[in-house]
Amino acid sequence: MGSYLDARHAGGRWLVRIDDLDPPRIRAGAATGILNALRCLGLHWDGEVLQQSTRTPAYADALERLQSLGLLYVCSCTRREVSGRAYPGTCRLKALKDAPQRCLRLRIPGGPLPLDDMIQGPRRFDVAATTGDIIVRRADGLTAYHLAAVVDDHFQGVTHVVRGADLLDASAIQCCVQGVLGFPAPRYGHLPMAVDASGRKLSKSLGAEAALLSAEPATLLLSALKFLGQNPDRALAGAPVQEVTDWAVANWRREKVPRAPAKIPVWPDMI
Repeated sequence: MGSYLDARHAGGRWLVRIDDLDPPRIRAGAATGILNALRCLGLHWDGEVLQQSTRTPAYADALERLQSLGLLYVCSCTRREVSGRAYPGTCRLKALKDAPQRCLRLRIPGGPLPLDDMIQGPRRFDVAATTGDIIVRRADGLTAYHLAAVVDDHFQGVTHVVRGADLLDASAIQCCVQGVLGFPAPRYGHLPMAVDASGRKLSKSLGAEAALLSAEPATLLLSALKFLGQNPDRALAGAPVQEVTDWAVANWRREKVPRAPAKIPVWPDMI
């Protein structure tokens, strides 16, 4: 909702993209459920929904471009060998032809990377030091998320990205990829995370409630507005969804979104 309101308040377009890059992990009906939930909540997108599974040729073109710039190399390291630390560049001297079935890594430039976050404020990252060279094509031949996201943001003309604070590091990585491809970087804004009493991000994998629309849609929208620091008018209680979203768009104030702490606990009685 934060993403939707930020776009609509600025008179911008709000785009929906389905990240279905990994066929083994795709659950039948999941994309349809997401889109139905957005419709029910009154969060209507602009244009066609872009499915990443249809974009394979564009990702291949980006890989060819990176290869022509001499920025890719084959990596045969296992996850166990690099787990929990920045990739140390073990395979940097390998030629692309040495192991075509292995993953491809992108050489990440070193040094500080400033990111002026619209919500969390100025940040500085050093992706080379904290993450190291990233995988852009997996060993199974599938395009890695960071490259696909950057290619699609550029393709769709995305100027602003508003998402959860758990993706701050991902935004820094994607800024690096944009830089080597010569793409302009969008503005980024990271929303506070909803967590449980133990400080863990709410998600289905950690046992959060699976049914988003178990409550009235307007009630959920008002809860989301409170979470985002927007203080919705009490007169909206029981109002139709369209009335709630109209008020929210007109009264959206990005500066009211909590910056710290980056994680906010959500108790059962908030929804």
